[in-house]
Amino acid sequence: MLLESLPIHLNQTMPTFCLNSPDGSSHNLESSMGAKGILIVFTCNHCPYAIAIWPRIIQLAQEAQTLGINTIAINPNSHPDYPADNPENMTKKIKEWKIPFPYLIDQDQSIAKAYQAQCTPDLYLLNNQTELIYHGRLDDNWRSPELVTQQELRTAVLNLSQGLAVSTLQHPSMGCSIKWYE
Repeated sequence: MLLESLPIHLNQTMPTFCLNSPDGSSHNLESSMGAKGILIVFTCNHCPYAIAIWPRIIQLAQEAQTLGINTIAINPNSHPDYPADNPENMTKKIKEWKIPFPYLIDQDQSIAKAYQAQCTPDLYLLNNQTELIYHGRLDDNWRSPELVTQQELRTAVLNLSQGLAVSTLQHPSMGCSIKWYE
């Protein structure tokens, strides 16, 4: 089911967390934070919207890291009805896509709920005080990178890295619904 991300108040302090990657290593918000901030991507392996932007997220993450902004991805879809999103398949995707940042498992979906994530992908940019400064789409064409004319998330990353204000005009991300446990 296609959903949009919820409008969430900017400048609020976002919840901390500690999650594991498929290899069992533990990552928390504080130790994952870059000098200037962090990009948190709720995503998965199977959703066509998430798949379409994975390469652009990886590219942006590499650029952002050079600017003092780290990235982590969180998979809230550990639902048994979606085996493509299980930890074993996450490991395969990490290798296949050469994901250069932690890709974590939100096994009980508590972090997705705490962040009010609705869809994959759902994108959050936090400053180094864990305050939400961007919650919107990657760009203006999820399907066709060659047709992108506005890279809203990249602009927000660049502004954050330079200490500039991030626009409060933010368009929601859209994607597949998170596969909630009943």
